[in-house]
Amino acid sequence: MVEVQLEQRGVRDPCVLRAMATVPRHRFVPEAARPEAYGDHPLPIGFGQTISQPYIVAAMTEALRLSGRERVLEIGTGSGYQAAVLTKCAREVFSIELHPALAREAARRLRALGYAVQVRQGDGRLGWPQHAPFDAVMVTAAAAEVPPALVEQLAEGGVLVMPRGASGGRQVLVRGLRRGSTLEMTELFGVAFVPLIDPAPGQRVPSPSVPDGAGKR
Repeated sequence: MVEVQLEQRGVRDPCVLRAMATVPRHRFVPEAARPEAYGDHPLPIGFGQTISQPYIVAAMTEALRLSGRERVLEIGTGSGYQAAVLTKCAREVFSIELHPALAREAARRLRALGYAVQVRQGDGRLGWPQHAPFDAVMVTAAAAEVPPALVEQLAEGGVLVMPRGASGGRQVLVRGLRRGSTLEMTELFGVAFVPLIDPAPGQRVPSPSVPDGAGKR
């Protein structure tokens, strides 16, 4: 996977390559999908969500340009795989998942596998102000625009990476560098992600200022 899907497609960051070589991807997919866990394609994980193909995980992580000292916020925990990869290249990782069942399972899995990720269930568009500012933010679902709260919670000089565009339409992975109150945006390459969705009507979404404790060290 690392040699063919990542190195041959231009991923060069040594930390990212080591992380992708050591995090057991098959532990983050449904048991029936484990034979395909290292294939060059996304896999369903339930609730209309997917685990991204290995190349996308690696490329998005590399785009953050992590040095190992950063506090990172991930929006869209999913299976927890991307968060586990981030722990190998950052100092602290916080992750928010909208779907309660996915959030609980990801927190349990990450804890069982020894990855120090603070996970909470909630509306990722609101970020996690209690732990801001963040040196890097990764959004693993597509939206037409960057949620304003995520820009506000990004430190000066911090980096945000996310897919931007409409579901079913053109999407592009963008990298934003915070300068003052704005992001200097760079388009990287075309992608296809599930949408960053609103909570369902009537769904209780905990306040981002009150963590639920899942996955805490």
